[in-house]
Amino acid sequence: MHYKLLGRTGLKVSEICMGTMTFGGRSQMWKSIGGLDEKTSTEMVAKALDAGINFFDTANGYGDGDSEIFLGRALGARRSGVIITTKVGFPTGTGPNDKGLSRNHILASAEASLRRLGTDYIDLYMVHRRDPQTPIEETMRALDDLVRWGKVRYVAISNFPAWEIVKANAVAERHGWTRFECLQAYYNLAVRDIEREIIPCLQDEELGLMVWSPLASGVLSGKYSRSGQPPKGARRESFDLGPVDYERVYRIVEIAREIATRQKGTVAQVAIAWLLAQSVVTSVIIGAKRMDQLIDNLDAIQIKLTEEDLKRLDEASQLPPEYPGWFLKQFDNI
Repeated sequence: MHYKLLGRTGLKVSEICMGTMTFGGRSQMWKSIGGLDEKTSTEMVAKALDAGINFFDTANGYGDGDSEIFLGRALGARRSGVIITTKVGFPTGTGPNDKGLSRNHILASAEASLRRLGTDYIDLYMVHRRDPQTPIEETMRALDDLVRWGKVRYVAISNFPAWEIVKANAVAERHGWTRFECLQAYYNLAVRDIEREIIPCLQDEELGLMVWSPLASGVLSGKYSRSGQPPKGARRESFDLGPVDYERVYRIVEIAREIATRQKGTVAQVAIAWLLAQSVVTSVIIGAKRMDQLIDNLDAIQIKLTEEDLKRLDEASQLPPEYPGWFLKQFDNI
């Protein structure tokens, strides 16, 4: 396992992060996403630790709160040797203040996450989504207080546009508050949208990048047909997240399958290996419903893509030209 620096923190995190969205859940939605019992969840955490993973990702709402509980119990005495990320923002109840990024909700949610995780600090506390109804000054001040009180060590951001990331860090810098050190974003061979504005933003701000859904919710597993019809039991059968150009994906998968065959790997491993080869990527989050899926994803670190492999995958998955990108590329060096 390789380890990379997380933004400007000095923290070294494993290039593979164990995602725990499949842990627990009593509602129908979370059962369809994973619904793993505590025993299976604990076994997966143990397997991840054995593989050298020191980075675990959860959220206050995953598995109806069970994900944090199962992860905390599974780590037990090994908690001090790992980095835990959890999140705030999505609804945690039916009340009008049970969501968002207000000071009220952030502080209450952090305390609840600490209790469920069975720990007295959160390594990386992440705002899970934007809240246009709350001034960013209120959000950043609340996060800074959590850091000053020792309940949180670093803060991060997820699912934000580039301009709001820059604005939030500018507000923090102006007031001397803790800034965001990492972004968690949707990025994979099927959907490379963040390369337009967000990745240049991360490079300029020196933020780390955690990638969620490296297989585009299973589309890049190699199990989908050209029609895009999900195989029985697939996550997208009941939880279809985000638009996908299946014709384009199929061309990518054909190339990935050739590479996987040559390297005696799988299409999923090639898709993860492509992300690991991107210099901007700090860590790739993997999750699984079954142990064999987890093992397959962990083995992606064994896949070594050649320059020709990367070129073919890049050409098949590249974004179409879009303004002002094509204009800047044409005239920036004049």
